[in-house]
Amino acid sequence: MTTTKLYSIQGTELKSISLPEQFDERINQDLIKRAVMTLQQKSRQKYGAFSKAGKRPSSKLSKRRRNYRGSYGKGISRVQRKIMWKRGSQFGWEGAFAPGMRGGRKAHPPKPEKSFSDKINKKERRKAIRSAIAATAMKDLISMRHKMTESTSITFPIIIESRFELLNRTKQVKELLLKLGFKDEFERIGKKKIRAGKGKSRNRKYRISRGPLIIFSSTCPLEKASRNLQGVETSIVENLNAELLAPGAIPGRLTIWSENALQKMENEKLFTNNQIKKEDQDAKAKGRNKK
Repeated sequence: MTTTKLYSIQGTELKSISLPEQFDERINQDLIKRAVMTLQQKSRQKYGAFSKAGKRPSSKLSKRRRNYRGSYGKGISRVQRKIMWKRGSQFGWEGAFAPGMRGGRKAHPPKPEKSFSDKINKKERRKAIRSAIAATAMKDLISMRHKMTESTSITFPIIIESRFELLNRTKQVKELLLKLGFKDEFERIGKKKIRAGKGKSRNRKYRISRGPLIIFSSTCPLEKASRNLQGVETSIVENLNAELLAPGAIPGRLTIWSENALQKMENEKLFTNNQIKKEDQDAKAKGRNKK
């Protein structure tokens, strides 16, 4: 069992504490990628062509002998056509409805009923989360995607005492993070880049870098206090997933834990096989009560 330092809300070291068993998991990047891709596929928006697109104009054309307005004996292909003009028994047609014709339907348009969702086994998903949690304690992985002040002697993962959850001002949270050596990180995530392409006109004009992730035990004032910090994300410990801990399926996100969140994860054995058994027992108990 590994140990790390516990920091106060003034940014000073208090004591050393032991980490839960979830941090001892071996880092498996392939499994993390699979869990992240599953989440992204589930959130993918369905899209497709309008069911009547290219089919709305009347385009019936008879190929039988002596049929009025028919194409029999005209020396033209049997493509469906719509009438553009007529003069007595003469008609002017244009190809319609068929794929390849102007204004016609697509041959194989995207179908809105198609499902993009993917599945992953419960044990694999939890193992991926444990693997991503273990990566938050690896300084080499964190330094590849985040910028920390070189002079700081902070240890990873960053754990702050339980009073951290009581901070109710954005200014207080930012001051604490600056004391811990987040100055270079705030400069990195403070920049906005204009997105290339159509996204500019679809309410996603700017690209913002992913910054630190703050994890707490339950709904608290810290959640609102951290909301206005650009690039900073928050989450309740039981709502963690692989995409939050490893954006882009790359492990090693800079993560700040509250002491209560760490204790809750250890006491309830979150993201372990023991939690799965507990859930099954609860489900069976509910079934018995219904009977």
